[in-house]
Amino acid sequence: MSLVAIGINHKTATVDLREKVAFGPDKIHDAMKSLAASTQSGEAVIISTCNRTELYCNNCEAADVVAWLEDYHQLSHEDVEPCLYQYKGQEAVKHLMRVSAGLDSLILGEPQILGQVKQSFVKAKEAGTVAATMDRMFQNTFSVAKKIRTETEIGAAAVSVAFAAVSMAKHIFSSLSTTQVLLIGAGETIELVARHLKDNGVTAMVVANRTVSRAEAMCDEFGATAITLEQIPDFLPKADIVISSTASPLPILGKGMVEKALKQRRHQPMLLVDIAVPRDIEAEVADLDDAFLYTVDDLQSIIEQNMASRREAAEQAELIAEDQAYQFMEWIRSLESVDSIREYRTQSMAIKNELVERAVNKLAQGGNSEQVLLELANKLTNKLIHAPTQALTAASRQGDLNSLGQLRAVLGLDKD
Repeated sequence: MSLVAIGINHKTATVDLREKVAFGPDKIHDAMKSLAASTQSGEAVIISTCNRTELYCNNCEAADVVAWLEDYHQLSHEDVEPCLYQYKGQEAVKHLMRVSAGLDSLILGEPQILGQVKQSFVKAKEAGTVAATMDRMFQNTFSVAKKIRTETEIGAAAVSVAFAAVSMAKHIFSSLSTTQVLLIGAGETIELVARHLKDNGVTAMVVANRTVSRAEAMCDEFGATAITLEQIPDFLPKADIVISSTASPLPILGKGMVEKALKQRRHQPMLLVDIAVPRDIEAEVADLDDAFLYTVDDLQSIIEQNMASRREAAEQAELIAEDQAYQFMEWIRSLESVDSIREYRTQSMAIKNELVERAVNKLAQGGNSEQVLLELANKLTNKLIHAPTQALTAASRQGDLNSLGQLRAVLGLDKD
């Protein structure tokens, strides 16, 4: 029995099945306590996100963990088992490190998963299902994920449309903190753009949307101003950067509106990024001096180049994860050797104490001291060499020269 990782993710299962094996925030505390109770060590951590559910346990059998998962969610073995992956020992440790570094994510190198793994670990600590081994494994994993992001380019290049749009703005403007931004739309993509902009120091943001209440809800988080689409002409001249992503069937920004805004800006340049399909900004805007228009196709080519860069970085990251997983298992093995040494010493001391007690009793009863000491020495020697003698005999009879050589080395028989 050893460290075990059991999981299901976006590569192995449909959304429907992933939903069925997920653990909601209100249930994961009790679930981890239940899972930990099924292991000999009482250690278990559950990671549950929209793309994966993974169970990490110590000192248990993989089959028992699978059975627990199926029983907990009342799912049949036939439905779950084909979609599961299992790792043990060093491979389980390496898998956790790969997951935390974003090497197993839908988007290679994405950073959000590390935060999710950390949250799962904190919840496990709160549930009391983490002891020395799992604590060391997860703490090492967090250090490895940081090492990978520091020493490789796994997270440096933009691989989402939102990130690519903001990265493009950073290349054009020396500092985003002094720019004014107009965001058109209030969907998930624009919300992600706003988050990236805020992370890069942007404080002046205006969000235009058909439904103002939806825009206001998003603006509260980012300290932005919400306006209607009809108010865009009033705010457009102030915008250094315009990023648009709506579901409108017709363009929202025409050439005439942008041209007028540029005149009011006295031809200060304006970056426009259209990530909508169909387009929100008329293609003719690109013909205007001082207007720099990029579409989702332009961003896609950047993303493809960056993905290639991340794949190269991932090769370096894999080597780091492999090495660090090996080092962790070396630590585990060192603990096992310490336990073995302690057990061997305890056993030897127990034999000695038993025989010494017998000898003392015989001396107290008037026994011959020379005979008592000789008997003590003989019995102690026989007891201590009994197990090694049996092992040497078995190895010799079986012709196991490798074991025989190791035994001779351990017993010091081959010393000069």
